Amino acid sequence: MRWAEVWAPVAVPPSTREVAHEPALTLPNAVTVLRTVLSIVLALRAVATDSGILLAAAYLVYWIGDMADGEVARRLGLETRIGAVFDIVADRANSLLCAACFVAVDPRTIVPISIYVVEFAVVDTMLSLGFLAFEIKGPNDFHTVDLALWRWNWSRPAKAVNTSVIVLACLAGHAGLATVLASGVLLGKLWSCARLRRLTTRVRAT
Repeated sequence: MRWAEVWAPVAVPPSTREVAHEPALTLPNAVTVLRTVLSIVLALRAVATDSGILLAAAYLVYWIGDMADGEVARRLGLETRIGAVFDIVADRANSLLCAACFVAVDPRTIVPISIYVVEFAVVDTMLSLGFLAFEIKGPNDFHTVDLALWRWNWSRPAKAVNTSVIVLACLAGHAGLATVLASGVLLGKLWSCARLRRLTTRVRAT
């Protein structure tokens, strides 16, 4: 790269994809804000009081709220791409803070939680944002692109199992089992990313 391009970058041709101006202030997004803030408050309180019960409550608020905002969006016809991205970002805020609090409350969980953080915060974030390469409103619609990826990542059973089994194993005091489960989920997400890469390459080729 020439130094001149740092100050005067080469012009990029406009995208051929039509960008819709979607509303940001919607009821589903309000639910996302509410569950995110409440879960964060509970998680921080859990650390301050060294309370496993409050930490479990923080996870419950996060999980129930995550299901609620999606259900509200679908039932009211308010699904948007900006809402899907906001949900993905909020999920990471909730999950990462809860994970950090988990280790603070119970240091024995540091190995499975560390694997989970890499899987969810890095690998799954890239995977979930992959929907932006297609003409769909969010990851929940990925069955129209690739049914196998949707079943393993965004179907209701997959979303429930991918995170909850690791957290529940940690809560039960089975750090070894949680490590095995977290490693298995990480491998599954890496496979999914490879499959998504092939899909996006095929889309560009057409």
